[in-house]
Amino acid sequence: MSIWKRIDQDAERWLLLVFYVMLVATMAIEVLRREIFSYSSIWGEEIVRYSFIYLAWVGAAAAVKDRAHIRIDVVMHYLGPRAKALLYIFGDIVMFGVAIIALYWSLETVHVSWKFGSVTHGLRISNVWFLMAVPLGFALMMWRLTQSLLRDLRSLRDGTPVYEGDKLFD
Repeated sequence: MSIWKRIDQDAERWLLLVFYVMLVATMAIEVLRREIFSYSSIWGEEIVRYSFIYLAWVGAAAAVKDRAHIRIDVVMHYLGPRAKALLYIFGDIVMFGVAIIALYWSLETVHVSWKFGSVTHGLRISNVWFLMAVPLGFALMMWRLTQSLLRDLRSLRDGTPVYEGDKLFD
């Protein structure tokens, strides 16, 4: 398997693992420092906060990829493969439009932060690195929505069942 195919397949999973480990390890260290040494750092809380933000946005993109976002699919049980594919295509197009608007405005926020040189309170690192979580998340979502749209169009063309993702409850 090529490296690009592997990245495409597992990028979000590895990013989620990295941010989750950072979050849990930093939180555990900070709890131990607070309880044992009666001392805590300001940077620990920031690392946990920003890891969680990246975790949420990368996780949203992973959910788009796996069609794992919460949805009401009662109607889907009564539709044929063609109508189901058309409904998923419509949903992907609407979500893509929302993502474009959100990406634009989130980049505007990053630009303002960069322009004024804002930094975090504890780490004293540019806020741009942390504000980039939102545009990164929307860019990943747009990439996954494009893949989903192409997959749905193939299903529509071939008359095969559309990919619906895993179901939490049957």
